[in-house]
Amino acid sequence: MLKWALIFALISIVAGVLGFGGVAAGAAGIAKVLFVLFLVAFLVVVAMILMGVNAIKK
Repeated sequence: MLKWALIFALISIVAGVLGFGGVAAGAAGIAKVLFVLFLVAFLVVVAMILMGVNAIKK
């Protein structure tokens, strides 16, 4: 998921440099959403690791 966020961020930068403002804004929005989803998933996994594997089985 982080890979896709980085890809859309790169698309946004390239589109912005080439003057495609609408495409750049759209790609930047998608990159932000994907990054937030990745961050939430990462924090959930870290919380599960800290609670231990037995917390998942309960």
